Amino acid sequence: MNYKETLKHPVVGRLSFIQLISYFGTWFSQVAIFSMLVGFGADEITIALTAAASMLPAVILAPLTGIIIDRIAFKKLMFLLLVIEIVMTLCFMAINSLEHVWILMLLIFTRSAAASMLFSAEMTLFSKILEGKMLKNTNEIHSIIWSFCYASGMAVGGLTTHLMGHDTAFLIDAALYLFAIFLLTGLKLSLTKIIHFDSNWIMFKKGFHYLITQKKILHLILLHASLGLTSFDALVTLLADLRYKEIIAVPLAIGWINATRAAALIIGPFFIGKWISKDTLHYFFILQSLGIMLWALFEFHFYLSLAGMFVTGFFTTTLWSYTYLLIQEETEKPFLGRIISYNDMFFMLSNVLTALFIGYSAKWGLSLEIITVLLGCGFILTAAYYLWFKKQYLQ
Repeated sequence: MNYKETLKHPVVGRLSFIQLISYFGTWFSQVAIFSMLVGFGADEITIALTAAASMLPAVILAPLTGIIIDRIAFKKLMFLLLVIEIVMTLCFMAINSLEHVWILMLLIFTRSAAASMLFSAEMTLFSKILEGKMLKNTNEIHSIIWSFCYASGMAVGGLTTHLMGHDTAFLIDAALYLFAIFLLTGLKLSLTKIIHFDSNWIMFKKGFHYLITQKKILHLILLHASLGLTSFDALVTLLADLRYKEIIAVPLAIGWINATRAAALIIGPFFIGKWISKDTLHYFFILQSLGIMLWALFEFHFYLSLAGMFVTGFFTTTLWSYTYLLIQEETEKPFLGRIISYNDMFFMLSNVLTALFIGYSAKWGLSLEIITVLLGCGFILTAAYYLWFKKQYLQ
């Protein structure tokens, strides 16, 4: 079964189209947000904290998110979350100085909470209605869509922000979310509803107990969380501001670096997706490490750094989708919403810690090249961890 055949599934096809529209909008305005901060004269810590604000909701709200997903009908929940994203995006236009940066962080936190819950709800739905090769393909399609939107959204968003300003980017973003709502109205779902008679508190306790007693799932969640080390938003912004602004405008630098990475995220699965398995996974973690280190060597030169970023992104989508698949296959269906939310919590916590590590390391005087190498070393450790896990649980 190839990707084209997978997309013929009516739910997968329409949800993938909705993902395409909404994700493009998210990354389209992301460039505007960070370019706005640079224009306001934000320091390294402010940039890192702003990046962290977009990741914290998945960490803080994970127990509540899982219960909501397991209780509320998918379409109703998705509609509400898209409306929240529209309102928060329009509110970005009210920010006009660093004095209001705390309001910006609150708006980003709220929008990201909605986006995080929407993502978890989609992945839970796919796990309930698909299995095997179909589920693996759907995960990879989702990753490719995310990567394509990351590339095109960053590139077009950077150009739009440079030519038309932040507010225009935010308005376009809100319009895209509105179009996603229109597409949602045509989604037809036929699900056997799992009725939960327990209270929210009992559901939380049962979900948490299931998580901590399933050691194999816990280790898989930690392995997936290692991909948070590829959260480069703060690092790319600092490179654009401190290294490349004399060569190219900051919004364009951010846009093109991330677009190059995302192009690799899209292309990678077509070449290496068929090679990844439980027996080869550790090799892919090592290749990811080497790609990041190559990028570190090329960071001194803007155009060479684009080549390094391409290699860095080539392995990430395949690693992300395959480790996610392992978690989906291992989890019992009644607990899917809660376990996937906990998985996203660990993943986003890894993203937050990575963003803070980048910001504080730069503030304390570590060069951006050294910071990048240290992130690459994390995947060497992950490969060793997987080999231990494989010996304990897969043999």
